[in-house]
Amino acid sequence: MAVTVYSKPSCVQCNATYRALDAHGIDYEVVDLSANPEALDELRRRGNLQAPVVVTDDDEWAGFRPDKIDELAARRPLAGAGA
Repeated sequence: MAVTVYSKPSCVQCNATYRALDAHGIDYEVVDLSANPEALDELRRRGNLQAPVVVTDDDEWAGFRPDKIDELAARRPLAGAGA
């Protein structure tokens, strides 16, 4: 399952998202929006107005959403389960 966190420096909600993902053992890639204006433009075009924006294989949300992170952890395949 691919998880990408689009964030910006010194973002409290971004840091909270990282901590929650880490606590669940969810791997993720970080894209710094301050260094990637194309990604920022694309996210804004899709209606995202705050950071972080978390994009998974089948979901997308903006802001710190512990409920969404819990759902993501529950859907994650268990290690060694029929890879």
